[in-house]
Amino acid sequence: MAAREEWLILSHAFNMDGRAASHTITDKIPHLLRQGITPIVISAVTGRRDANIEHHQLLPLSPAGLRFDLRHVLRRKLTNRIAYNVVLGLVSLLLLPFYIVEKLIEDREPHWSWGPAAYLRGARIIRKRRPAVIYSTGGANSAHWAAEKLARRFDLPWIAEIHDPMGIAGAEGPRQQFAYELEGRICDRADVAIWFTEEALAVARARHPALAERGHAMVPGADAPHVERIPYRRGAKFVIGHFGSLSPTRHLGVVAQALQRLIVQDPALAGILRLEIYGSDLDSISREALRGLPAGMVETKGRLERDPATGESGRDRVVRRMNAVDCLLLLHGTEPFCAEYIPSKMYEYLWARRPIVALVWRNPQMTRMLNELGHIPVGADDVNAVEGALAALITRWRDGELVDSGKPSPYTVQAAVDQLVAWGREAAARRRG
Repeated sequence: MAAREEWLILSHAFNMDGRAASHTITDKIPHLLRQGITPIVISAVTGRRDANIEHHQLLPLSPAGLRFDLRHVLRRKLTNRIAYNVVLGLVSLLLLPFYIVEKLIEDREPHWSWGPAAYLRGARIIRKRRPAVIYSTGGANSAHWAAEKLARRFDLPWIAEIHDPMGIAGAEGPRQQFAYELEGRICDRADVAIWFTEEALAVARARHPALAERGHAMVPGADAPHVERIPYRRGAKFVIGHFGSLSPTRHLGVVAQALQRLIVQDPALAGILRLEIYGSDLDSISREALRGLPAGMVETKGRLERDPATGESGRDRVVRRMNAVDCLLLLHGTEPFCAEYIPSKMYEYLWARRPIVALVWRNPQMTRMLNELGHIPVGADDVNAVEGALAALITRWRDGELVDSGKPSPYTVQAAVDQLVAWGREAAARRRG
Protein backbone atom coordinates (compact mmCIF):
# COMPACT_ATOMS: atom_id res chain seq x y z
CA MET A 1 0.00 0.00 0.00
CA ALA A 2 1.37 3.41 -0.98
CA ALA A 3 2.32 5.85 1.78
CA ARG A 4 -0.32 8.46 2.50
CA GLU A 5 0.52 11.98 1.43
CA GLU A 6 -0.08 14.90 3.77
CA TRP A 7 -1.75 18.13 2.66
CA LEU A 8 -1.60 21.24 4.83
CA ILE A 9 -5.05 22.87 4.63
CA LEU A 10 -5.56 26.50 5.66
CA SER A 11 -9.20 27.46 6.18
CA HIS A 12 -10.45 30.10 8.59
CA ALA A 13 -13.93 28.56 8.69
CA PHE A 14 -13.91 24.83 9.40
CA ASN A 15 -16.49 22.59 11.09
CA MET A 16 -18.87 25.52 11.49
CA ASP A 17 -22.46 24.27 11.44
CA GLY A 18 -24.51 26.17 8.87
CA ARG A 19 -21.67 28.17 7.27
CA ALA A 20 -21.17 27.81 3.51
CA ALA A 21 -17.44 28.60 3.73
CA SER A 22 -17.09 25.70 6.18
CA HIS A 23 -19.16 23.19 4.24
CA THR A 24 -17.09 23.77 1.12
CA ILE A 25 -13.96 22.41 2.82
CA THR A 26 -15.33 20.25 5.64
CA ASP A 27 -17.35 18.13 3.21
CA LYS A 28 -14.20 17.40 1.20
CA ILE A 29 -12.33 15.76 4.09
CA PRO A 30 -13.84 12.22 3.84
CA HIS A 31 -13.21 12.21 0.09
CA LEU A 32 -9.62 13.38 0.53
CA LEU A 33 -9.03 10.58 3.04
CA ARG A 34 -10.39 8.03 0.56
CA GLN A 35 -7.95 9.39 -2.02
CA GLY A 36 -5.04 8.52 0.30
CA ILE A 37 -4.48 12.09 1.52
CA THR A 38 -3.95 12.90 5.21
CA PRO A 39 -5.25 16.41 5.93
CA ILE A 40 -3.55 18.67 8.47
CA VAL A 41 -6.04 21.49 9.03
CA ILE A 42 -5.32 24.94 10.42
CA SER A 43 -8.47 26.92 11.19
CA ALA A 44 -9.94 29.53 13.51
CA VAL A 45 -11.62 28.59 16.79
CA THR A 46 -15.06 29.40 15.39
CA GLY A 47 -15.96 25.77 14.59
CA ARG A 48 -15.85 22.50 16.49
CA ARG A 49 -12.53 20.70 16.76
CA ASP A 50 -12.45 17.72 14.42
CA ALA A 51 -11.64 14.56 16.35
CA ASN A 52 -10.92 12.44 13.28
CA ILE A 53 -8.05 14.41 11.70
CA GLU A 54 -5.17 16.60 12.85
CA HIS A 55 -6.83 19.97 13.47
CA HIS A 56 -5.08 23.08 14.80
CA GLN A 57 -7.40 25.88 15.97
CA LEU A 58 -5.84 29.34 16.33
CA LEU A 59 -6.93 32.70 17.65
CA PRO A 60 -6.27 35.81 15.55
CA LEU A 61 -3.80 38.42 16.75
CA SER A 62 -5.91 41.59 16.57
CA PRO A 63 -8.83 42.87 18.70
CA ALA A 64 -11.20 43.00 15.70
CA GLY A 65 -10.37 39.39 14.87
CA LEU A 66 -10.72 38.29 18.48
CA ARG A 67 -14.16 39.83 18.75
CA PHE A 68 -15.22 38.29 15.41
CA ASP A 69 -14.12 34.78 16.38
CA LEU A 70 -15.23 34.90 20.00
CA ARG A 71 -18.70 35.97 18.89
CA HIS A 72 -19.07 32.61 17.12
CA VAL A 73 -17.57 30.67 20.02
CA LEU A 74 -19.95 32.33 22.50
CA ARG A 75 -22.96 31.67 20.27
CA ARG A 76 -22.04 27.99 20.30
CA LYS A 77 -21.40 27.83 24.05
CA LEU A 78 -24.15 30.11 25.38
CA THR A 79 -27.62 29.12 24.24
CA ASN A 80 -29.25 31.75 26.46
CA ARG A 81 -29.51 34.93 24.37
CA ILE A 82 -29.31 37.27 27.38
CA ALA A 83 -26.16 35.57 28.67
CA TYR A 84 -24.65 35.70 25.19
CA ASN A 85 -25.33 39.44 24.84
CA VAL A 86 -23.96 40.21 28.31
CA VAL A 87 -20.72 38.28 27.80
CA LEU A 88 -20.21 39.61 24.27
CA GLY A 89 -20.85 43.14 25.54
CA LEU A 90 -18.20 42.78 28.25
CA VAL A 91 -15.68 41.34 25.78
CA SER A 92 -16.41 44.14 23.31
CA LEU A 93 -15.98 46.75 26.03
CA LEU A 94 -12.62 45.34 27.07
CA LEU A 95 -11.40 45.25 23.48
CA LEU A 96 -12.83 48.64 22.48
CA PRO A 97 -9.72 50.84 23.03
CA PHE A 98 -7.51 48.38 21.15
CA TYR A 99 -10.17 47.97 18.45
CA ILE A 100 -10.24 51.72 17.81
CA VAL A 101 -6.45 51.87 17.52
CA GLU A 102 -6.48 48.92 15.10
CA LYS A 103 -9.08 50.56 12.86
CA LEU A 104 -7.07 53.76 12.75
CA ILE A 105 -3.96 51.84 11.71
CA GLU A 106 -5.29 48.91 9.64
CA ASP A 107 -8.81 48.81 8.21
CA ARG A 108 -9.15 45.31 6.73
CA GLU A 109 -11.57 42.41 7.09
CA PRO A 110 -11.98 41.45 10.78
CA HIS A 111 -10.09 38.17 10.48
CA TRP A 112 -7.02 39.52 8.63
CA SER A 113 -4.84 38.92 11.68
CA TRP A 114 -5.62 35.20 11.70
CA GLY A 115 -3.28 35.01 8.67
CA PRO A 116 -0.05 35.67 10.61
CA ALA A 117 -1.08 33.15 13.27
CA ALA A 118 -1.77 30.56 10.56
CA TYR A 119 1.56 31.34 8.91
CA LEU A 120 3.53 30.78 12.12
CA ARG A 121 1.79 27.49 12.91
CA GLY A 122 2.05 26.38 9.28
CA ALA A 123 5.79 27.08 9.18
CA ARG A 124 6.31 24.97 12.31
CA ILE A 125 4.35 22.07 10.78
CA ILE A 126 6.18 22.27 7.44
CA ARG A 127 9.60 22.18 9.09
CA LYS A 128 8.68 18.96 10.90
CA ARG A 129 6.48 17.22 8.30
CA ARG A 130 7.15 18.67 4.83
CA PRO A 131 3.60 18.13 3.44
CA ALA A 132 3.16 17.36 -0.25
CA VAL A 133 0.80 20.31 -0.91
CA ILE A 134 -0.39 23.53 0.72
CA TYR A 135 -4.11 24.03 0.09
CA SER A 136 -5.78 27.31 1.09
CA THR A 137 -9.52 27.69 0.82
CA GLY A 138 -11.78 30.57 1.77
CA GLY A 139 -13.77 32.24 2.77
CA ALA A 140 -11.36 34.53 4.51
CA ASN A 141 -8.55 36.00 2.39
CA SER A 142 -6.20 35.56 5.35
CA ALA A 143 -5.91 31.84 4.50
CA HIS A 144 -4.55 32.68 1.04
CA TRP A 145 -2.26 35.35 2.48
CA ALA A 146 -0.64 32.82 4.83
CA ALA A 147 -0.46 30.09 2.18
CA GLU A 148 1.28 32.37 -0.32
CA LYS A 149 3.95 33.24 2.25
CA LEU A 150 4.45 29.59 3.18
CA ALA A 151 4.59 28.39 -0.43
CA ARG A 152 7.26 30.97 -1.31
CA ARG A 153 9.33 30.37 1.80
CA PHE A 154 9.34 26.56 1.62
CA ASP A 155 8.99 26.13 -2.16
CA LEU A 156 5.95 23.85 -1.90
CA PRO A 157 3.13 23.36 -4.41
CA TRP A 158 0.15 25.52 -3.55
CA ILE A 159 -3.55 25.17 -4.39
CA ALA A 160 -5.62 28.34 -3.82
CA GLU A 161 -9.39 27.85 -3.87
CA ILE A 162 -11.24 31.18 -4.10
CA HIS A 163 -14.89 31.00 -3.01
CA ASP A 164 -16.08 34.51 -3.86
CA PRO A 165 -14.66 36.94 -6.45
CA MET A 166 -11.82 38.92 -4.87
CA GLY A 167 -12.04 41.89 -7.22
CA ILE A 168 -15.32 43.82 -7.03
CA ALA A 169 -15.92 46.40 -9.75
CA GLY A 170 -16.27 49.91 -8.36
CA ALA A 171 -15.17 48.99 -4.83
CA GLU A 172 -12.39 51.02 -3.24
CA GLY A 173 -10.56 51.32 0.06
CA PRO A 174 -7.88 49.37 1.96
CA ARG A 175 -9.82 46.10 2.04
CA GLN A 176 -10.37 46.05 -1.71
CA GLN A 177 -6.81 47.12 -2.42
CA PHE A 178 -5.53 44.26 -0.25
CA ALA A 179 -7.82 41.80 -2.06
CA TYR A 180 -6.65 42.95 -5.50
CA GLU A 181 -3.00 42.66 -4.50
CA LEU A 182 -3.57 39.21 -3.00
CA GLU A 183 -5.38 38.06 -6.14
CA GLY A 184 -2.35 39.15 -8.14
CA ARG A 185 -0.02 37.13 -5.90
CA ILE A 186 -2.29 34.07 -6.21
CA CYS A 187 -2.28 34.32 -9.99
CA ASP A 188 1.50 34.81 -10.00
CA ARG A 189 2.51 32.04 -7.56
CA ALA A 190 -0.23 29.43 -7.07
CA ASP A 191 0.42 26.15 -8.85
CA VAL A 192 -3.34 25.63 -9.05
CA ALA A 193 -5.84 28.50 -8.66
CA ILE A 194 -9.52 27.53 -8.53
CA TRP A 195 -12.63 29.66 -8.92
CA PHE A 196 -16.18 28.36 -8.49
CA THR A 197 -17.62 29.82 -11.69
CA GLU A 198 -16.53 30.06 -15.30
CA GLU A 199 -17.01 33.84 -15.33
CA ALA A 200 -14.90 34.40 -12.19
CA LEU A 201 -12.04 32.48 -13.80
CA ALA A 202 -12.38 34.42 -17.06
CA VAL A 203 -12.31 37.77 -15.24
CA ALA A 204 -9.28 36.77 -13.14
CA ARG A 205 -7.40 35.66 -16.26
CA ALA A 206 -8.22 38.95 -17.97
CA ARG A 207 -6.81 40.89 -15.00
CA HIS A 208 -3.79 38.61 -14.65
CA PRO A 209 -2.77 36.98 -17.96
CA ALA A 210 0.19 35.28 -16.23
CA LEU A 211 -2.33 32.90 -14.61
CA ALA A 212 -2.76 31.10 -17.95
CA GLU A 213 -3.52 27.37 -17.62
CA ARG A 214 -2.85 27.24 -13.87
CA GLY A 215 -6.35 28.65 -13.40
CA HIS A 216 -9.38 26.35 -13.24
CA ALA A 217 -13.14 26.57 -12.75
CA MET A 218 -14.62 23.93 -10.46
CA VAL A 219 -18.20 23.46 -9.30
CA PRO A 220 -17.92 22.75 -5.52
CA GLY A 221 -21.17 20.80 -5.38
CA ALA A 222 -22.76 19.12 -2.37
CA ASP A 223 -23.09 15.48 -1.40
CA ALA A 224 -26.43 13.81 -0.87
CA PRO A 225 -27.62 14.47 2.70
CA HIS A 226 -27.03 11.55 5.04
CA VAL A 227 -30.35 12.10 6.83
CA GLU A 228 -33.18 9.85 5.73
CA ARG A 229 -35.24 11.59 3.07
CA ILE A 230 -38.99 11.68 3.75
CA PRO A 231 -41.01 11.79 0.50
CA TYR A 232 -42.83 15.07 -0.09
CA ARG A 233 -46.46 15.28 0.97
CA ARG A 234 -48.80 18.08 -0.05
CA GLY A 235 -50.10 20.03 2.96
CA ALA A 236 -52.91 22.49 3.53
CA LYS A 237 -50.66 25.49 2.78
CA PHE A 238 -48.41 26.27 -0.17
CA VAL A 239 -45.10 26.81 1.64
CA ILE A 240 -42.26 28.75 0.06
CA GLY A 241 -38.98 28.19 1.92
CA HIS A 242 -36.02 30.54 1.87
CA PHE A 243 -32.82 29.27 3.50
CA GLY A 244 -29.76 31.49 3.81
CA SER A 245 -28.65 35.03 4.41
CA LEU A 246 -30.46 38.26 3.55
CA SER A 247 -29.00 41.70 2.98
CA PRO A 248 -29.88 45.01 1.30
CA THR A 249 -28.44 43.56 -1.94
CA ARG A 250 -30.04 40.11 -1.49
CA HIS A 251 -33.52 40.78 -0.22
CA LEU A 252 -37.13 39.68 -0.55
CA GLY A 253 -38.50 42.91 -2.02
CA VAL A 254 -39.26 41.52 -5.49
CA VAL A 255 -40.73 38.33 -3.99
CA ALA A 256 -43.02 40.39 -1.73
CA GLN A 257 -44.25 42.39 -4.72
CA ALA A 258 -44.97 39.21 -6.67
CA LEU A 259 -46.91 37.71 -3.75
CA GLN A 260 -48.95 40.90 -3.35
CA ARG A 261 -49.91 40.80 -7.03
CA LEU A 262 -50.98 37.16 -6.77
CA ILE A 263 -53.20 37.93 -3.77
CA VAL A 264 -54.82 40.87 -5.55
CA GLN A 265 -55.71 38.56 -8.44
CA ASP A 266 -56.87 35.73 -6.14
CA PRO A 267 -57.67 36.89 -2.57
CA ALA A 268 -58.11 33.27 -1.43
CA LEU A 269 -54.33 32.90 -1.65
CA ALA A 270 -53.98 35.06 1.48
CA GLY A 271 -55.07 32.07 3.53
CA ILE A 272 -53.05 29.53 1.55
CA LEU A 273 -49.59 31.00 0.94
CA ARG A 274 -46.80 30.83 3.54
CA LEU A 275 -43.28 32.21 3.28
CA GLU A 276 -40.85 30.62 5.76
CA ILE A 277 -37.47 32.31 6.25
CA TYR A 278 -34.60 30.32 7.78
CA GLY A 279 -31.01 31.20 8.57
CA SER A 280 -31.15 34.98 8.75
CA ASP A 281 -32.83 37.94 10.33
CA LEU A 282 -34.70 40.20 7.94
CA ASP A 283 -32.73 42.99 6.33
CA SER A 284 -34.28 46.48 6.27
CA ILE A 285 -35.59 46.21 2.69
CA SER A 286 -37.16 42.78 3.21
CA ARG A 287 -38.71 43.85 6.51
CA GLU A 288 -40.39 46.86 4.91
CA ALA A 289 -41.54 44.96 1.81
CA LEU A 290 -43.04 42.05 3.76
CA ARG A 291 -45.17 44.39 5.88
CA GLY A 292 -47.49 44.68 2.88
CA LEU A 293 -48.42 40.98 3.07
CA PRO A 294 -51.35 39.66 5.14
CA ALA A 295 -50.69 38.91 8.80
CA GLY A 296 -49.47 35.37 9.41
CA MET A 297 -48.24 34.77 5.86
CA VAL A 298 -44.55 35.30 6.72
CA GLU A 299 -42.75 33.27 9.40
CA THR A 300 -39.16 34.17 10.30
CA LYS A 301 -37.63 31.04 11.79
CA GLY A 302 -34.03 32.21 12.26
CA ARG A 303 -31.09 29.81 12.39
CA LEU A 304 -31.78 26.17 13.14
CA GLU A 305 -29.08 25.21 15.62
CA ARG A 306 -28.11 21.79 16.96
CA ASP A 307 -31.02 20.21 18.85
CA PRO A 308 -29.68 19.36 22.34
CA ALA A 309 -32.48 16.85 22.91
CA THR A 310 -31.83 14.72 19.81
CA GLY A 311 -28.25 15.70 18.93
CA GLU A 312 -29.39 16.49 15.40
CA SER A 313 -27.25 19.22 13.85
CA GLY A 314 -28.69 22.47 12.59
CA ARG A 315 -27.65 21.46 9.10
CA ASP A 316 -29.61 18.19 9.27
CA ARG A 317 -32.67 20.02 10.58
CA VAL A 318 -32.44 22.42 7.65
CA VAL A 319 -32.22 19.52 5.18
CA ARG A 320 -35.39 17.97 6.58
CA ARG A 321 -37.29 21.20 6.18
CA MET A 322 -35.95 21.77 2.65
CA ASN A 323 -37.38 18.37 1.68
CA ALA A 324 -40.79 19.25 3.06
CA VAL A 325 -41.59 22.69 1.61
CA ASP A 326 -43.55 23.07 -1.62
CA CYS A 327 -41.12 25.47 -3.28
CA LEU A 328 -37.56 26.57 -2.54
CA LEU A 329 -36.67 30.23 -3.03
CA LEU A 330 -33.07 31.01 -4.00
CA LEU A 331 -31.86 34.62 -3.91
CA HIS A 332 -28.72 35.40 -5.87
CA GLY A 333 -28.38 39.12 -5.15
CA THR A 334 -28.13 42.17 -7.39
CA GLU A 335 -24.47 43.16 -7.09
CA PRO A 336 -22.16 43.17 -10.12
CA PHE A 337 -20.00 40.37 -8.68
CA CYS A 338 -23.02 38.01 -8.78
CA ALA A 339 -22.17 37.42 -12.45
CA GLU A 340 -19.08 35.60 -11.07
CA TYR A 341 -20.75 33.85 -8.15
CA ILE A 342 -23.18 30.98 -7.53
CA PRO A 343 -24.59 30.62 -4.00
CA SER A 344 -23.41 27.36 -2.46
CA LYS A 345 -26.94 26.96 -1.12
CA MET A 346 -28.03 26.08 -4.67
CA TYR A 347 -26.16 22.77 -4.52
CA GLU A 348 -27.92 21.84 -1.28
CA TYR A 349 -31.26 22.87 -2.75
CA LEU A 350 -30.74 20.55 -5.73
CA TRP A 351 -30.60 17.52 -3.43
CA ALA A 352 -33.98 18.44 -1.91
CA ARG A 353 -35.58 17.73 -5.31
CA ARG A 354 -38.24 20.35 -4.68
CA PRO A 355 -39.01 23.01 -7.34
CA ILE A 356 -36.59 25.95 -7.10
CA VAL A 357 -37.49 29.48 -8.08
CA ALA A 358 -34.13 31.22 -8.38
CA LEU A 359 -33.77 34.98 -8.74
CA VAL A 360 -30.58 35.11 -10.82
CA TRP A 361 -28.49 38.20 -11.59
CA ARG A 362 -26.82 38.02 -15.02
CA ASN A 363 -25.19 34.64 -14.55
CA PRO A 364 -25.58 32.38 -17.63
CA GLN A 365 -23.84 29.42 -15.99
CA MET A 366 -26.20 29.41 -13.01
CA THR A 367 -29.22 29.83 -15.28
CA ARG A 368 -28.08 26.95 -17.50
CA MET A 369 -27.49 24.60 -14.57
CA LEU A 370 -30.95 25.23 -13.11
CA ASN A 371 -32.72 24.92 -16.46
CA GLU A 372 -31.01 21.60 -17.18
CA LEU A 373 -32.46 20.13 -13.97
CA GLY A 374 -35.99 21.45 -14.55
CA HIS A 375 -35.96 24.38 -12.12
CA ILE A 376 -37.07 27.96 -12.72
CA PRO A 377 -34.41 30.71 -12.99
CA VAL A 378 -35.80 34.23 -13.43
CA GLY A 379 -34.26 37.68 -13.49
CA ALA A 380 -33.47 38.90 -9.98
CA ASP A 381 -35.25 42.20 -10.63
CA ASP A 382 -38.11 40.86 -12.79
CA VAL A 383 -41.31 40.99 -10.73
CA ASN A 384 -43.42 39.72 -13.62
CA ALA A 385 -41.23 36.63 -14.05
CA VAL A 386 -41.28 35.86 -10.31
CA GLU A 387 -45.05 36.26 -10.23
CA GLY A 388 -45.46 33.97 -13.24
CA ALA A 389 -43.16 31.30 -11.81
CA LEU A 390 -44.98 31.22 -8.47
CA ALA A 391 -48.40 31.24 -10.14
CA ALA A 392 -47.47 28.21 -12.26
CA LEU A 393 -46.23 26.29 -9.20
CA ILE A 394 -49.35 27.17 -7.19
CA THR A 395 -51.53 25.84 -10.02
CA ARG A 396 -49.57 22.57 -10.07
CA TRP A 397 -49.82 22.37 -6.27
CA ARG A 398 -53.61 22.84 -6.36
CA ASP A 399 -53.86 20.10 -8.98
CA GLY A 400 -51.73 17.76 -6.86
CA GLU A 401 -48.95 17.69 -9.46
CA LEU A 402 -46.12 19.38 -7.54
CA VAL A 403 -44.23 16.14 -6.94
CA ASP A 404 -40.52 15.60 -6.30
CA SER A 405 -38.32 16.02 -9.35
CA GLY A 406 -36.77 12.57 -8.96
CA LYS A 407 -33.47 13.83 -10.41
CA PRO A 408 -30.40 13.49 -8.16
CA SER A 409 -27.93 16.35 -8.39
CA PRO A 410 -24.93 15.71 -10.66
CA TYR A 411 -22.89 18.33 -8.76
CA THR A 412 -21.18 16.37 -6.00
CA VAL A 413 -18.27 16.97 -3.63
CA GLN A 414 -16.79 13.67 -4.81
CA ALA A 415 -16.52 15.01 -8.37
CA ALA A 416 -14.93 18.22 -7.10
CA VAL A 417 -12.38 16.34 -4.98
CA ASP A 418 -11.46 14.08 -7.89
CA GLN A 419 -10.55 17.20 -9.89
CA LEU A 420 -8.82 18.85 -6.95
CA VAL A 421 -6.60 15.86 -6.16
CA ALA A 422 -5.66 15.33 -9.80
CA TRP A 423 -4.61 18.98 -10.15
CA GLY A 424 -2.73 18.90 -6.84
CA ARG A 425 -0.77 15.77 -7.68
CA GLU A 426 0.09 17.08 -11.15
CA ALA A 427 1.36 20.31 -9.57
CA ALA A 428 3.45 18.40 -7.01
CA ALA A 429 4.96 16.24 -9.76
CA ARG A 430 5.83 19.33 -11.84
CA ARG A 431 7.54 20.99 -8.90
CA ARG A 432 9.50 17.84 -8.05
CA GLY A 433 10.56 17.50 -11.69
